[in-house]
Amino acid sequence: MSKREQGFTLIELMIVVAIIAIIASIAIPNLLSARLNANESAGIATLKNISSAQAQCQASGVIDTNSNGAGEYGFFGELSGKTVTRGATQTISPPVLSAAFGGVALARVSRSGFLFQMWLPDAASGAIAEDATGGDTGNDNGVDSGKSETLWCCYAWPQVHGNSGKRTFFINQSGDVLATNAAVVTYNGSTTVPAFTAAFLSSTSINGSVAANSLGSDGNTWVVVQ
Repeated sequence: MSKREQGFTLIELMIVVAIIAIIASIAIPNLLSARLNANESAGIATLKNISSAQAQCQASGVIDTNSNGAGEYGFFGELSGKTVTRGATQTISPPVLSAAFGGVALARVSRSGFLFQMWLPDAASGAIAEDATGGDTGNDNGVDSGKSETLWCCYAWPQVHGNSGKRTFFINQSGDVLATNAAVVTYNGSTTVPAFTAAFLSSTSINGSVAANSLGSDGNTWVVVQ
């Protein structure tokens, strides 16, 4: 009987398995790194889209709870057209942000391996989160109408740190995206989430300087993403 008819020997099979294991040990980390980079790039792009949506919302004046003619910034539920705007009975139509951001849960939106949370100012320039399922339909969360004409901020952090992403990102009305590698405080899903002042120099207010290329109030270094 020929060798071909006998099939592979045990040694040959072991060599093949070893080669496959070596290739996998090289390829899998590269694939994971590529996925992390892709998720983080998508997170940055999403924050920039959110910034554009906020600018459109404010400029249109569709949210104007104090009726002074100056538009206000909105929550995800409002920007996506899922909920009525604060102090009104209508939704933004057409919405300025993708309807996917209407899927708010625990005041956060999940996209591309990241959790996103929007904050609007209260009377003391602290920050208010939206309703658990989006927006502020009762207009009772304490958002300050005057300050929300000029202030807002949003964070994005990994759903599973090290698996869906490593860095945490931030943006506000300035339009600059900041990032931290979370060397001191690691943000991870619903286990450890950034406080609304994490990327600010102040630990109490969002009406102040952000920690651009310096330490934030959370102790992490935040750098401007180019």
